[in-house]
Amino acid sequence: MSVVVVTGSAGLIGSEAAQHFAAEGMDVVGIDNDMRRYFFGDEASTRWRRQELERLLGSRYTHLEADIRDSGAIDKVFQRYKSEIRLVVHAAAQPSHDWAAREPQTDFAVNVQGTLNLLEATRRFAPQAVFIFTSTNKVYGDRPNLLPLIEQDARWEIASGHRYAGGIDEGMSIDQTLHSVFGASKVAADVLVQEYGRYFGLQSVCFRGGCLTGPNHSGTQLHGFLAYLVKCAATGSPYTVFGYRGKQVRDNIHSADLVRAFDHFFRAPRVGEVYNIGGGRYSNCSMLEAIGICEEITGHPLNWTYSETSRTGDHIWWISDTTKFADHYPSWQLSYDVPRICRELYEANVERWLAGAAR
Repeated sequence: MSVVVVTGSAGLIGSEAAQHFAAEGMDVVGIDNDMRRYFFGDEASTRWRRQELERLLGSRYTHLEADIRDSGAIDKVFQRYKSEIRLVVHAAAQPSHDWAAREPQTDFAVNVQGTLNLLEATRRFAPQAVFIFTSTNKVYGDRPNLLPLIEQDARWEIASGHRYAGGIDEGMSIDQTLHSVFGASKVAADVLVQEYGRYFGLQSVCFRGGCLTGPNHSGTQLHGFLAYLVKCAATGSPYTVFGYRGKQVRDNIHSADLVRAFDHFFRAPRVGEVYNIGGGRYSNCSMLEAIGICEEITGHPLNWTYSETSRTGDHIWWISDTTKFADHYPSWQLSYDVPRICRELYEANVERWLAGAAR
């Protein structure tokens, strides 16, 4: 039996990974205690997605409501399956700048202690397994905001001749910059994952993602901007744009494209690797551009307001340079751009969103 352990298995990336690797013939052990509901409220609960996984995957899926901060509980999982574990996809996290500042100790415990517990369990009980960590571009802090950006009508941009014109690569420094509490905890976890590769020889990788999205995202105001934006456009709910005149740029990668990248690494793993991963120049938008796309899809204007206050540590412009990963895994390609992502978000969720709004 080949087992994949997936943390945050009812979340966006975790559930996508669970379905993908189950389809590849692996048995999935999902770890998720719905802390997203604790972080962001009832509307962010992932229970609906867990129920979908149990229905769709049947005996291929075993769900455990364990807390990754509980080393004893994590050890029990790894002790049970040991060498049957071929892959660990660590997607559980506290993912919000703003929320982390409310409870820094909880943020650190989830993002750092939880990651350490999983790394240690892998090293002790399944050292042959591949360890994939969903890191974040926030490990670079607000250093991207020092780039010489050019204001255009609907977005910020960078000069075509600049080193980062094609996107930001892994060479950008993570030091001496404002990260936010969340960014700092993800830096610590990111470095731990690298170290367990370089020091202990674990086949580990950090995927530093930009905006991760897809139809299984339980988006909220504090996390998951594109899913939440489409939801607000569909339901008529108010939406607030924070700072930078709404021209801040994000690249967006669909969860299916990201998990296919995971699969490529799993099949040809490396040790202590780091990749910037995202939509790159193929799939990116500013807030204003995203609003226009959503209004076109839904057929009515978004109810939005603007706040001059930008979020601490937020990026004005982020586009990932995925050249390094593409060089290592040349058969991987992006299949979703922003308009396609938004349309799929809308079509997959509009009935559920409207039903929830009517309650």
